[in-house]
Amino acid sequence: MTARKRSFKPAWSKTRRKRHQHAVGRTRASASAWVDPDDAPELTQDMAERADLYHGDKLIRRGRPPSDNPKQALKLRIDADVVEHFRATGPGWQTRINDTLRRAAKLKARV
Repeated sequence: MTARKRSFKPAWSKTRRKRHQHAVGRTRASASAWVDPDDAPELTQDMAERADLYHGDKLIRRGRPPSDNPKQALKLRIDADVVEHFRATGPGWQTRINDTLRRAAKLKARV
């Protein structure tokens, strides 16, 4: 059997991609930085027990808690000049579109 090449493109920003390529280039440049994955220590029961945080019998989840009212992803076709107007205002332009739509629909602002 022949191996097929995958055409996978990560959805990274240009800045993040450049940073990643720079870091990869640095790693490849120094042969001493390579670590053999077979040299990893054996996992012990003690390591597994320390991996999760418990309060009594309850597992404490790390990170951001799930939202009570999550946003919904959808495809929306908007005129190009409207999109450019909001994009020109800088980061957070999608949130500003959402706020503008809420005001137009006369809905109360989310906290």
